[in-house]
Amino acid sequence: MASEKQKVLILGGGFGGVKTALELANHPHFAVTLMSDQLNFRYYPALYQAATGGSPVASSIPLSEIFAGKNVRIVQDSAKKLDRHSKQIHCKSGKIYGYDVLVVALGVITNYFGIKGLKEYSFGIKTLEDAQELRDHLHKLLMAEGQPDLNYVIIGGGPTGVELAGVLPAYIKHIMQRHKFPAKAIHVELVEAEPYLVPRMPRPYSIAIQKRLHRLGVKLHLHQKVEAETADRLTVSGRSIVSHTVVWTAGVTNHPFLAANKFSFSEQAKVLVNELLQAEEDIYVIGDNADTIYSGMAQTALYDGKFVAENFKRLARGKHPWPYKPRKPVYVTPVGQHWAAVQWGNLQIYGWLGWVLRRVADFVGYHDLQPWWSAYKHWEAENQSGETCKTCRG
Repeated sequence: MASEKQKVLILGGGFGGVKTALELANHPHFAVTLMSDQLNFRYYPALYQAATGGSPVASSIPLSEIFAGKNVRIVQDSAKKLDRHSKQIHCKSGKIYGYDVLVVALGVITNYFGIKGLKEYSFGIKTLEDAQELRDHLHKLLMAEGQPDLNYVIIGGGPTGVELAGVLPAYIKHIMQRHKFPAKAIHVELVEAEPYLVPRMPRPYSIAIQKRLHRLGVKLHLHQKVEAETADRLTVSGRSIVSHTVVWTAGVTNHPFLAANKFSFSEQAKVLVNELLQAEEDIYVIGDNADTIYSGMAQTALYDGKFVAENFKRLARGKHPWPYKPRKPVYVTPVGQHWAAVQWGNLQIYGWLGWVLRRVADFVGYHDLQPWWSAYKHWEAENQSGETCKTCRG
């Protein structure tokens, strides 16, 4: 009689969770269940484009498409309680799912740091729904008033904030031209609490990006602290910026499931893991949730997912698992059309060639999750318009 399959339950439908499931799919030793609160995979690197007229096909892929022909059970639900003794996950729906091995790849959530008014009045671009809400807002201002907001403020000088700031001026001008409104000066401003943009990167990398944004007409407020927001203004280091369009990209925190279920955290508020990415026996934590050196990067989440899956297969063959060896990612930050900054080891590349490398990296990112023909469809959609705002179709 064949032995019963090992039940692998994966929490999270992001890069790490999806990659783990793909690597274990159709393996005779495993019964794989992927639990996600959404039925679409979000390709985060393209979300800023979805907010500025890009096709949603580039940033949202149905999980059913990714796992077509794969022996992976997809469950739409949210994990709430971990019962370690019985090896069960209790969910928001009231259903309970058992596991032999648990992989936690839930990602992070937005953190407003308790700043008054931000949650109520600011926009975000962490989900496709967020991006579409921002895009609809930009069009709605034009339709209602016949003119754009004069000041657009982006909070956070990390990659997401920089990428959005790089494309927003041209997109606002595109909206105005499309609807034949008189040309008016617009102001895109970027606020960062640190003295430099992308502060985790080498200083020359940051300076090159700052210069590029200056050329695009983006005003920078560096080493400035956001203090409060109301419906029509933002307070930054004691002074007010009038704006109806403030986008928050500055803060994230670990998924609340982890604290609620008493995982052990590092000083960086990441889950402590061993050399196998185990937080506890039969519980693995990967990607953004884990306290690893390059946590927070999509490339790291993909790498982690493949790593734990390979070790599961080694254990199934009676072999010892490999220890985790972090892989340094390639950093690519696009800033406006046909320009990107690249940090590849000690090599730095800027401009059009950087943009080409970003396009290549995006194709690799899609292909990590899909066959090349499906990957190409989503990759090519990055060059297509997705203008379907609720207030101005046609």
